[in-house]
Amino acid sequence: MTDCIFCKIIAGEIPTSKVYEDEHVLAFLDISQVTPGHTLVVPKKHFRNMLEMDGAAVSQLFACIPNIARKIMTATAAKGMNIINNNEEIAGQTVFHTHIHLAPRYTEDDDLNVTFVAHEPDFPALAALAKKISKA
Repeated sequence: MTDCIFCKIIAGEIPTSKVYEDEHVLAFLDISQVTPGHTLVVPKKHFRNMLEMDGAAVSQLFACIPNIARKIMTATAAKGMNIINNNEEIAGQTVFHTHIHLAPRYTEDDDLNVTFVAHEPDFPALAALAKKISKA
């Protein structure tokens, strides 16, 4: 894909701060650095997002995530790590090339908010939805 910023980074057309590279994957520091060490891990082959990927491509992508995350935590002395993937605009995807955010966490009051609001469970509704999903 010729107009994809991540494809241009992979091709070496745009400079980046690489933290990891292999045959299938490139990891580099996000220029916006939500927290210090915020890293993006991308497949070298262009996919719009993870919903387009097959199992083999996802396996190649995720196989390196734990090692990269551990290296970031060691280098930055982070206390935790969020591993985030957004698929489609409504879910927060802004660059349409699959990418995984590795966001080191240092304090509870940093700029990253990934809090989920819990609701009382409706077990019959959950069972119906699970059935619908499993048959799709």
